[in-house]
Amino acid sequence: MIQKINSSQFLGHGPIKILYPGSAVSSTDTGIGSIGRIDHPEIKSNTVIKMHPHINDEILSYFRTGEAEHSDSEGFVKVIGGKTLMLMKAGRSFFHEEKIMGQQETMEGLQIFIRPGKKDLEPEVVFLELDNLHSENSWRLIGSPNPETEFQFSSQTWIYDMKLLSGNNYEIPELPNKNLTALLYVFQGSVKINSSIDLKKKECIIFKDETISIQASEDAELVLFFTDEQGEIFKGGMYSGNQM
Repeated sequence: MIQKINSSQFLGHGPIKILYPGSAVSSTDTGIGSIGRIDHPEIKSNTVIKMHPHINDEILSYFRTGEAEHSDSEGFVKVIGGKTLMLMKAGRSFFHEEKIMGQQETMEGLQIFIRPGKKDLEPEVVFLELDNLHSENSWRLIGSPNPETEFQFSSQTWIYDMKLLSGNNYEIPELPNKNLTALLYVFQGSVKINSSIDLKKKECIIFKDETISIQASEDAELVLFFTDEQGEIFKGGMYSGNQM
């Protein structure tokens, strides 16, 4: 079964729109497996998001336009955005601040809150320098539970991205493991799924055990999640945890 989530299911009236993906398919959990929450911020330049805490969240900062100076309680100061991605493993406790840089360009991307495999892990910050801003017409693995990926989640979570150019067709990559649940998110552009389901910016589908074909109606930036809903996770994170 394929479940579509419309942009109307986002929360928030300011520059950060918040999606609890489980709310669309469950009455008991705001997340889906380890996928706790997805934020889609569009923040103007010269904005400061002041120092604030995270506890038991693993946060992937996936910004496609604009830049921000990140500083945190672990002592890291680094400019992120574009080809520079960041994974913050909050563990027991972690504080960070972002200063949106530049004069005109809006900073837009995703902040993805993944549930950790266990409670109170050691805090850690990891940066990933991509070779190219986009992976055109090919899935790129951003993070996984496996040590060969620079972004390693403590839960059974996989995240891919791809820019599917207009007129091209593509399928979902081979599953890392069987019995995984998937979420396909449209960050920019629009696509048609299985020739029948239209998806545009800030829309997604959730599916399991389905054959999925993606056709690009226009250039489309896609983010794909896999999660093992039976895997060990901690659902009490400050932002990634179950809000019900």
